[in-house]
Amino acid sequence: MFKSLFRKKHVEQITSPVNGTVIELANVPDPVFSQKMMGEGLAVQPAVGNVVAPLDGEIVQLSEETKHAFGIRSENGIEVLVHIGLETVALKGKGFEVLVKEGQKVEKGQPMIQVDLTYIKQHASSDLVILVITNSQDDRFSLEFLDEQTVLAGQTDLVTVIVK
Repeated sequence: MFKSLFRKKHVEQITSPVNGTVIELANVPDPVFSQKMMGEGLAVQPAVGNVVAPLDGEIVQLSEETKHAFGIRSENGIEVLVHIGLETVALKGKGFEVLVKEGQKVEKGQPMIQVDLTYIKQHASSDLVILVITNSQDDRFSLEFLDEQTVLAGQTDLVTVIVK
């Protein structure tokens, strides 16, 4: 009887979508992200252009025309947006190769988008890869962020989400 009164907390790790160096969201040169209008998160200065799934889930959003962003929803309802570069919409998909489809189930570390970083650096205002938990205001979630450091795609935990 008492067991049903106490729900177990579940911990979910969100890993880096790229190899690189973590940057605080406040330092991203775009107010939509730096002022956390889209939610809590962080950015990574990428070392390579391989973007992977930061957690297990379903692709719920994919910018098929511009190819610069995707959203994943985990089984626990955590919604993560990965946005590649700033002002990359204007590139109309050039420099990006999408490897997945909307509605597809993906696993942490699975390749999502191949990015030509040289092209992005030359034609966009930034090549930062931004990771935002778009439903971070949900009371069911408690977030703990990693300190700034070098990270590996699909391996280094960036955010610990405690699901209540």
